[in-house]
Amino acid sequence: MSQIARTLLQRQWQDGGWLSGLLAPLSGLAWLAVVGKRALYGRGWRQAYRAPVPVIVVGNIYVGGTGKTPVVIALVQALRERGWTPGVVSRGYGVKVGPLARTGRGDLSPERFGDEPALIARATDAPVGIHPDRPRAVRALLGAFPDVDVIVSDDGLQHLALARDVEIVVQDGRGTGNGRLLPAGPLREPASRLEHVDAIVTNTASPPPAAPGGASPPRQVSMWMEPGEAWNLRDGSLRALWELQAEYGAGGIAAAAGIGNPDRFFATLRAAGVALETTLPLPDHYSYAQSPFAGIKAGLILVTAKDAIKCSGLGDNRLWAVPVTPRFSDPDFFDWIAARVGRVARRGGDN
Repeated sequence: MSQIARTLLQRQWQDGGWLSGLLAPLSGLAWLAVVGKRALYGRGWRQAYRAPVPVIVVGNIYVGGTGKTPVVIALVQALRERGWTPGVVSRGYGVKVGPLARTGRGDLSPERFGDEPALIARATDAPVGIHPDRPRAVRALLGAFPDVDVIVSDDGLQHLALARDVEIVVQDGRGTGNGRLLPAGPLREPASRLEHVDAIVTNTASPPPAAPGGASPPRQVSMWMEPGEAWNLRDGSLRALWELQAEYGAGGIAAAAGIGNPDRFFATLRAAGVALETTLPLPDHYSYAQSPFAGIKAGLILVTAKDAIKCSGLGDNRLWAVPVTPRFSDPDFFDWIAARVGRVARRGGDN
């Protein structure tokens, strides 16, 4: 799809219009498919796999990236701090896995595991299992790492074959767009699905005004990103963003992002005081099989940590990765999740 067509579709998905109206009948078919699938599991005609440990799903209903990966990383770290041994399962987007799930931990290859699972593994050192069939990924993960006592599923809200104990939806400022299902709108499921999840994390550009905590279901939490020190993809050296701005600002600084919402990364950099002369939004999960940076004249190019996983081998000395740390408006959010997981684990032990 060309950039012009992609931009038109994104606008239609957000505000509606002639193209969205034209596609509306296909969204009706998507609605039937969603309702039919839920009925199959709800009435017991299909059985979901119930793992022997608690399962937390972090997903979305808005197609594409909304910020799930930072939530998964923060959740894994928070669970470990509270005494749990979490493992992560993922589809492994863009990877041809074959019949057997893949498992590993630490420095995983994005070509074998996918960019997001590789990033999660490196950031958390948690064991990871990938397969489009998530029950298969869970079984393989627990077989390879039997000390895992809680599973975090990166995406998979719509993968009903895996039973879950906690559902967390991540959304951003786009909300539910025009409210329509694909392809007339951006939604994988009807907006009413949000009424039945346990928590909604809204990815915002900056810290929101102080507000009372949303304890009633679904729990409402705001999340924003704070950038850390950038690191050079060639030699691993660390520099603060203000230092890079001072050194390279006169010659021009560029930023590139192959994530679901590149503008969110660019906004984070600008909020940190970086003056961007050029921005290069790339498709989510961009492969970097060839360098997209040849036409950029800037002396410094900032990329996301997710992009750095795949473009570190390009040999471009101008590339610096900017990690971000998510912050959450609800100070009790992870304690609340851990308490829910604990209740599930105790129930399982009583059976």
